[in-house]
Amino acid sequence: MTSNRAFTSPRLRRLFCSLFIVAAAVAALGAFGSSDPSGQGSSPERTTAATKIAPWVMEHTANGQQAEFFVVLADQADLGGAAALPTKNEKGRYVRDVLWNKSQTTQGPLLQWLGERGIEHQSFYIVNAILVKGSREIAEMLATRSDVARVEGNPHIQNSLPQPVPATEGSSQPGAPATIEPGIVYTHAPNVWALGFNGQNIVVGSADTGVRWTHNALKPHYRGWNGVTADHNYNWHDSVHSGGIVCGPDSPQPCDDDNHGSATTGIAIGDDGGANQIGMAPGAKWIACRNMDKGAGTPARYIECMEFFLAPYPVGGNPSQGDPTKAPDITINSWACPTPEGCSVNTLQGAVEAQAAAGIMMVVAAGNSGSRCANLTDPPSFYAASYTVGALNTGTDSVAFFSSRGPVTVDGSGRIKPDISAPGTNTRSASNSSDNAYTIASGTSMATPHIAGAMALLWSAIPGFQNQIDPSRSALNNAAVHIASTQCGSAGSPNNIFGWGRVDILAAVTGGTPTPTPTPTATPTPTPGPITLSASGKKVGGINTSRLTWSGAISNNVDVNRNGIVIATAPNTGTYTDFTGTTGQASFTYKVCEAGTQTCSNQVTVRFRP
Repeated sequence: MTSNRAFTSPRLRRLFCSLFIVAAAVAALGAFGSSDPSGQGSSPERTTAATKIAPWVMEHTANGQQAEFFVVLADQADLGGAAALPTKNEKGRYVRDVLWNKSQTTQGPLLQWLGERGIEHQSFYIVNAILVKGSREIAEMLATRSDVARVEGNPHIQNSLPQPVPATEGSSQPGAPATIEPGIVYTHAPNVWALGFNGQNIVVGSADTGVRWTHNALKPHYRGWNGVTADHNYNWHDSVHSGGIVCGPDSPQPCDDDNHGSATTGIAIGDDGGANQIGMAPGAKWIACRNMDKGAGTPARYIECMEFFLAPYPVGGNPSQGDPTKAPDITINSWACPTPEGCSVNTLQGAVEAQAAAGIMMVVAAGNSGSRCANLTDPPSFYAASYTVGALNTGTDSVAFFSSRGPVTVDGSGRIKPDISAPGTNTRSASNSSDNAYTIASGTSMATPHIAGAMALLWSAIPGFQNQIDPSRSALNNAAVHIASTQCGSAGSPNNIFGWGRVDILAAVTGGTPTPTPTPTATPTPTPGPITLSASGKKVGGINTSRLTWSGAISNNVDVNRNGIVIATAPNTGTYTDFTGTTGQASFTYKVCEAGTQTCSNQVTVRFRP
């Protein structure tokens, strides 16, 4: 398989010397229809091929032009088996391996065909597809193949990013540091910090214009920084392989050529340890992938970053080296791929769904299309697998005028979107201009990292929710401050203006009765004693929830086993709440063990009725 980092080099500078050679090559293959360069052929093969090719590709390959397009294979992987796996590592390994194996076993004939003709191409596995640079004739020949489902464009998209206003430290203007920013306070995140949960043990991935990793509010939280040296392997990837504006192409270290990525990352996790508490979950770590060049993205760049997050690999490496155990838990996605500019409705859908199957929470901006109904039309905002965020006027429960609204019509689903809302105006965060610079901006781009950070707080407070996508979304949705609106549909919750309403992370966390993490202390190696376990079950927000209580364990931590699998290593506080991620009738058998040992409690079974 060819490298995923960039197109392979063409073997021939000119693939076809004349239209006669094109026709001769097609005829020799036999399996393809007419290669009439005028595009007017009337063979059944050509007619069938035309229905597979997106209009953008037809337009951009007219008059002998070449364009980049995706050849999407008909045989796509089935990831259904991931749902039953209890941990992130198990889910991630399963999803990565199933997708990788599918691409390896199905792309061979196409890759050989492309290689023999010196056609530039790039292979992907998170969606079983190959990016090709070619002419109309190449697109048509590929579309006639039975193993090809469709041919879709790779347009260059210029995202309209929020224009930040400088906010200097120490200023007497509205941009002056507020210690904890108003939007953070309005979500009740500081109240969760007071319980002992600030995002610890959670990793957030930034898919954006990059990140100024040396910024004072970001550097301490970068997973690649150990306090002394930096290691960018598995923590940073650049999907911009040409151009690059400020950062250049293939930057070997995190770099932000716009400011947008530094700002969104800061809102999720930023804190300089002083007067600039700009982030929701300052105890979390971040990694990043640059998927826009000064705001310019392509479907290929977007998919490459999603593929990197699924299984990160070293700087300068390739996806064959991917390690799903290093995947982030949550990703911030304040970008869009507008359908009017050539993005097909479902080009990105498989990649988004693969992340969800792997237990990665993909938090997505609703977009800034304004106050019309049904204007939430840009992938990936309208996918069911995206957790889509609308913007509020910070400090109020009123919708920001720019926030896009549902219902979703572009795919015919009628789906209610956004899913939830968060503060999104006059938001102060990190800038890329220097290590101590800050800016103020507004947009659903700013609301989105509030939700990514809120999810990090939820998962650090209630480990049983970690990487369980549907139960976690339900927990935030059900705890949100519901805001009625008769615009764009019914006034209930959810609705097409606010989704389920304004995020309240304290309500979500305390609804799950978290136990504060005790301060670790050095203790001698314990001599294990007998452990006695009891358990009870109840429905919390419709989710089967088990409450475990034990005595007799003397280690600092215990391993919680459910149905023979360790689902969590928890502080030895005597209690643990397991949000199982299931609904309806179910049965679970538990035991608790001294961490890392086989010294365990009795087994207790908890049963749930339908």
